[in-house]
Amino acid sequence: MSIFKKIFGKTADKEDTGKSTSERSKYMPEEKLPLDEQFIHNFTQQGGRFLYAVDENEVQQHFEDILVEHDFFETPVFCYDERLCDRFDGFNLSFNSYNKDSSFFLSTCEYIIADNGAILFSSNQIKERKPKQLPDTFVILGSTSQIVESIGEGLRGIKLHSKETIPTNITTLKNFQDNSVVKEKEKDLMNYGVPNKRLYLILLEDL
Repeated sequence: MSIFKKIFGKTADKEDTGKSTSERSKYMPEEKLPLDEQFIHNFTQQGGRFLYAVDENEVQQHFEDILVEHDFFETPVFCYDERLCDRFDGFNLSFNSYNKDSSFFLSTCEYIIADNGAILFSSNQIKERKPKQLPDTFVILGSTSQIVESIGEGLRGIKLHSKETIPTNITTLKNFQDNSVVKEKEKDLMNYGVPNKRLYLILLEDL
């Protein structure tokens, strides 16, 4: 995951194996950005809030920072995942799986899509609810190994890893700007009618 190492100063590349853009022939096709760089650009361009973590301590710190930013302490939190409830049980939150008016929705995701900055969910995370039936703020836990190039690759991954039954309600979110500042754009079929959400992605390095 080169971009994370560059941005957060984890390690430096040992050598530069390619030529700079200025040295490349004008007849050669443009080099594609690494998946991590594609994702960061597309996700943040759409208003997504990106928080990178190298270990569990940083995950917990980022989570606390989000609670502080919005004064979410001692509030109800919508969460289906018992593992996440246990993971963040030290923050005096009231977890539930029914209250749409909770302060935020806490979840994992299926995949993280590089080419459009979207987050891919299924019934494994959101059951049969539509995004509009969930709180306006999402806090999502993901890992770098979940970054794939396209929605198609994510769908293939879901099919491959579904041992018995393929999950339903497969949905992408990729509109993270406030409604008041978002310009009307044409949406893809999977994202048609999906409302904008304020979304924080805590991304744990696992590669």
